[in-house]
Amino acid sequence: MAAVSRHLARRNAAQALYQWLMTGQAPADIESTFISDDGMSGSDIEYFRHLIENIPDVQPQIEAALAACLDRPIARLDPVEHAILLIGAYEVLFRPDIPHGVAIDEAIEVAHTFGAEESYRFVNGVLDRLVSARGEA
Repeated sequence: MAAVSRHLARRNAAQALYQWLMTGQAPADIESTFISDDGMSGSDIEYFRHLIENIPDVQPQIEAALAACLDRPIARLDPVEHAILLIGAYEVLFRPDIPHGVAIDEAIEVAHTFGAEESYRFVNGVLDRLVSARGEA
């Protein structure tokens, strides 16, 4: 059950971070909207909060690491892919308790749900390069 609730937290966090990227709205305001919504049922709300509160704080570090793994500037990323990559890269860079394979697989699953048809391939490639660049397989 914990894996399912973490997966749902990542899915909801991808939506919340997309909203943050598109509107510049404060993460705390977005958080309250999501948590009051019934769509969070079964989700690990604490992990959702952790993601949307911490990722904006380290966005410059995440994007600096991602920039070396991308074939285009960050500003030209699809906003959905951008949000998904922020979560996956955050977990790779800042969550040593989460195996890199899990972080990548989860990002791929979220990309299947919300991304364009081939988004999951792009997300997989970028996060694989990020892990390789860190010298960690």
